[in-house]
Amino acid sequence: MQNVIERILNLLAFLLTVDRPVSADEIRMTVAGYDQSNDEAFRRMFERDKDLLRHLGIPLDLKPTDVWEVEHGYVVPADEYALGDPGLDDEERAALWLAAQVVRIGGQAAGPDALFKLGGAPVGGAVEPLAADLGAESETLGDVFLAVSERRWVQFDYRGSRRTVAPYGLVHRRGHWYLVGPERAQIDRIKVFRVERAGELTLGERTDAFERPADFRASDAIPQAPWEAGADDLVADVVFDAELAWWARRQLTGRVEAKEGADGELRASIPVANREAFIAWMLSFDDKAEIVGPPELRAALVTRVEEGS
Repeated sequence: MQNVIERILNLLAFLLTVDRPVSADEIRMTVAGYDQSNDEAFRRMFERDKDLLRHLGIPLDLKPTDVWEVEHGYVVPADEYALGDPGLDDEERAALWLAAQVVRIGGQAAGPDALFKLGGAPVGGAVEPLAADLGAESETLGDVFLAVSERRWVQFDYRGSRRTVAPYGLVHRRGHWYLVGPERAQIDRIKVFRVERAGELTLGERTDAFERPADFRASDAIPQAPWEAGADDLVADVVFDAELAWWARRQLTGRVEAKEGADGELRASIPVANREAFIAWMLSFDDKAEIVGPPELRAALVTRVEEGS
């Protein structure tokens, strides 16, 4: 992913800096990331990058490079690309600065350049202790992003099998990136794959190779709780003490049926697809939560407690 992002940013920075139409040959000789490609590889790479820029909403026009209109080049119209001054006040800039610093991709925080263009960074101390690392799987993640945006089939090794998948979407959840989409052999069944576990990933040559459903939301396919992702098929009947019922309620997902008792306790029927993750969550309540059923899940919790005592 890093190589793709760097090349796109280099291309955009060059087009914004030169302030004139530039030919594809000049871009190839000047912009880092294109200089090692042969003619055909450069053409394919440059066409993908142009499509990606336009897909991101960046205007890219083809205009004559001279008055005779013999040769044409590419230019990003500044009046169409540049944003007006949003007029942020100190509190809004401070909030934006904090958000930019605590969210990280690949362990790196965002630089201050963009904030300076919005009116300057606020005066204050560092915020290094706060961070949300969004992770990065290097080139694999970049290829998956490209496949999603251009609707290309992808092939990769996953859990001992070679998969051919239509990449409908890419989602970040609980510190991991997930590819969401159906396999070619089961086009009606949406599956979820952790990007970091995909090996030997290759992209199909053809763009727009499949149709993504108009109402599809990739995030809906990712389980909201760790115990909802797995091969188990259980429904746990749990009673939470009144003391911690509020905390349990905050962590329950929309798939849970819950009812509050007369004494303030919370009784919930919770779908469990990963019993190990569910038991670990139950242990966090100490003796303030009781698994009433099913018996095998209750027994598994008792065994875990006895092993730890």
